[in-house]
Amino acid sequence: MSEQKANAIMQDTELRQYKKKVVRFFLDNNMLVSPDFIDQLNGTDNVEQVNDLVKEKIHSEDFFMMNSDVSTFIEKGNLSNINWKEFEKSKALHDRNQTKAYGKFLDLMQLEEQVSSAPTEHLINITYCYNRPQDKKGVEHFVHHFNERYKAMERMLSSRPELTNLLPISRVLQKKDRDTVSIIGMVSEKRVTKNGHLIIELEDASGSISVLVSKNKEDMLKEANDIVFDEVIGIQGTNNGNIIFANTLLWPDVPNNKELKKSPDEVYAVFLSDVHVGSKDFLEEEFLKFIKWVSGKTGSSEQQETAKKVKYLFISGDVVDGVGIYPGQEADLSIPDIYDQYKEFARLLDMIPKHIAIVVCPGNHDALRIAEPQPVLSHDYCAPIYALENVYIVSNPAIVTMHRTETFSGFDVLMYHGYSFDYYASEVHSIRSQGGYERADLIMKFLLKRRHLAPAHKSTQYIPHLDHDPLVISTVPDFFISGHIHYSSVSNYRNVTLICGSCWQRKTAFQEKVGHHPQPCRVPLVNLKTREVKVLRFGEDE
Repeated sequence: MSEQKANAIMQDTELRQYKKKVVRFFLDNNMLVSPDFIDQLNGTDNVEQVNDLVKEKIHSEDFFMMNSDVSTFIEKGNLSNINWKEFEKSKALHDRNQTKAYGKFLDLMQLEEQVSSAPTEHLINITYCYNRPQDKKGVEHFVHHFNERYKAMERMLSSRPELTNLLPISRVLQKKDRDTVSIIGMVSEKRVTKNGHLIIELEDASGSISVLVSKNKEDMLKEANDIVFDEVIGIQGTNNGNIIFANTLLWPDVPNNKELKKSPDEVYAVFLSDVHVGSKDFLEEEFLKFIKWVSGKTGSSEQQETAKKVKYLFISGDVVDGVGIYPGQEADLSIPDIYDQYKEFARLLDMIPKHIAIVVCPGNHDALRIAEPQPVLSHDYCAPIYALENVYIVSNPAIVTMHRTETFSGFDVLMYHGYSFDYYASEVHSIRSQGGYERADLIMKFLLKRRHLAPAHKSTQYIPHLDHDPLVISTVPDFFISGHIHYSSVSNYRNVTLICGSCWQRKTAFQEKVGHHPQPCRVPLVNLKTREVKVLRFGEDE
């Protein structure tokens, strides 16, 4: 027998003994090992160290089967959020060709492996995210809700220098002499007289009074015609008994001296909305073109350089098409399972470079209540999304501060999906007459002026609160971003950048029926150093 052959036999014998030792060691530690796992061993592994690593990564008190699939990921990712009992069950069914769940577990492990190398430092601070538990609501909640809204608006309006001689309504009603007075009130009624004047009924905690806007004051009448029920306004005018003749109308509004912030360095933010993954009309090819661009893999050299400087990506709701959103929706879905819709969305997000912070809020198609404020996306449905370390999931609405450093205060971003937009596009004359659904910029200016995301009671479903109204815009943002209406828009109002995201869905049968004309695959790109906005187009015809 040659020396080489003798050495080979000796090594084989030692390896067999080593493998027996490994099997016995893991059995003593409540772990079974599969043949494919044993086949991976080369005799140099430190068994104790492997066991310690497994115990650190896998939390299971029952016997656990170690196979090659698991061992591949053990040293690469934090697998502590895996349900190992379900993993074992799915593996057994997989071996009998009875389920695809095992493959889903492996996909999730693969996602975690990719995320583990992602940077965790992003310049994102979540300033406001709704997280209150649901509780029983009564009449008193609605009473307090509107009282708190009124107080918030009153504080904003009281600082306006135009509102001189500010009085409660009861004091105005008691005045005998005509005088210049100012009041703040909530709109309870609006009607046109037979002579063409506009009467607005205002109320505060002390009483109610009529305000007349003369048809001869055309500019004021034009503004007054856009007033909606339940909004809070200020009036400066002349009293005469139980009526005030308006001279000036005032809203809480954005201060005229709002600063236009600019970043000291050249970085970019992009804004998306209404991805609608799971719909048969989802424009996946175009969305992949966007991902390819933001990854710096396509476009001119200048475009690729710009893509490398993208640090922030905001997605304003309706990330999936949902299930059961409207009757017969199942016929319009390419992915009928809500878990699979969110898993596919996570797969797409995982393709985006990890240095980009992605902020996601829900919309009315997502799997949670429609009533606003909407809480964050479900951890149950969206586990693959939560596994991505560069993704920040917030409520709807939410306020997020991006790019804050020790020397720069950052940009406040107000995220709101825009469910209330439908009401104002159809009910406010100036918006309806200038394009309605195609004029998100007018809707957003309208809401900013009133410092409320849904001032009219009927404009959205909402959850009343005893201590505050979560839809009040208490912080004036640098960016107000939205979506919902599938029509891209970019504008500026008093140094607030208004961006309504595009969509990634073809025109649906419903949109065709009601005459909506969506603008899919358009991506607003903001240079945070100059605040210049460009709209990139990824549609097949653009």
